[in-house]
Amino acid sequence: MARFAYGGQALLEGVLMRGRDAIGVAVRGPDGRIFVAQEPLASLLHRNRFARAPFFRGLIVLYETLVVGTRWLMRSGSIAAAGEGVAMGGGTVAITLLLTIGLAVGLFVLLPLFLAQAATNAAIAGGQSLIQHLVEGLIRVAIFVGYLLVVSRSSEIRRVFQYHGAEHMTIHALEREDPLTLQNVRRYPTAHPRCGTEFLVVFIIVSILVFSLLAGQDLLISIVGRVVLIPVIASVSYEILRWGAKHREQRWIRWLFLPGIWLQGITTKQPDDSMIEVAIASLHEALAANGETAPLGSLDPPREPIPDLKALADDRAGVTAIDGSTERSATADPPPR
Repeated sequence: MARFAYGGQALLEGVLMRGRDAIGVAVRGPDGRIFVAQEPLASLLHRNRFARAPFFRGLIVLYETLVVGTRWLMRSGSIAAAGEGVAMGGGTVAITLLLTIGLAVGLFVLLPLFLAQAATNAAIAGGQSLIQHLVEGLIRVAIFVGYLLVVSRSSEIRRVFQYHGAEHMTIHALEREDPLTLQNVRRYPTAHPRCGTEFLVVFIIVSILVFSLLAGQDLLISIVGRVVLIPVIASVSYEILRWGAKHREQRWIRWLFLPGIWLQGITTKQPDDSMIEVAIASLHEALAANGETAPLGSLDPPREPIPDLKALADDRAGVTAIDGSTERSATADPPPR
């Protein structure tokens, strides 16, 4: 029987893998150990047939991915920097998620509208709705690509992009039932057709088409209309991406989705062996949580459950008072990067 199409997400010094019923997470701790966790998915998709209907299922998946992904992204940061941060509650996660969505809407949806209006009104007397819409689309694409290029220059983000690559490579190996070893995983590309980067590319293209319905409207209607149409664009984009992933063996469909593969050249990087090891550990946890096993002969990295963050911080510090002085244990130093 064919496996469920596992997906994933890069974390801070870690990887999250999602299966049908549960997720598996693996994070590299500050002392080099791999910490793991499993978590069931109480998804509405499992309880409601209506939620699984086309166009509705995309919104459910995206919402759950954002909530679960944001929570584990923040928790992985606390684990990777144990002793420098504290665990964050649900309220903090909700605020962070709202701020992230607000920033994305402002940067990629509304800012292009304002810039296009200013550019076309300055160049053409009275402006022209069609020209303004085309300029807005070009500005949206430029902002998106420019944003990825800028953030990819950060050393921290680059490591996240390397874990992103490790996640994709490991899933490629699983989909071909190859044993999950460092050597096997290394043979696969960092790009994957079900990547969130491809979703964003499809989202931008669909948004240019859908927002054309608002061309020539008053500014207030244009702003409200763009915000209201975001869920519609997201659901349509999800279905297009899902369809494209199922038919990627056809050459013209591969060509159609090439922009998403090209952009993954920015959002994924070649990982080192320690990152692939974390991705393999994460996939082992996800498979176990979903009642499956890895292909025979797979690497099974040593790992342990995620400890209490305070205990992890104390363990990292490794400070013992001796006659009024302190000594740091040999395990306190982080692994070389």
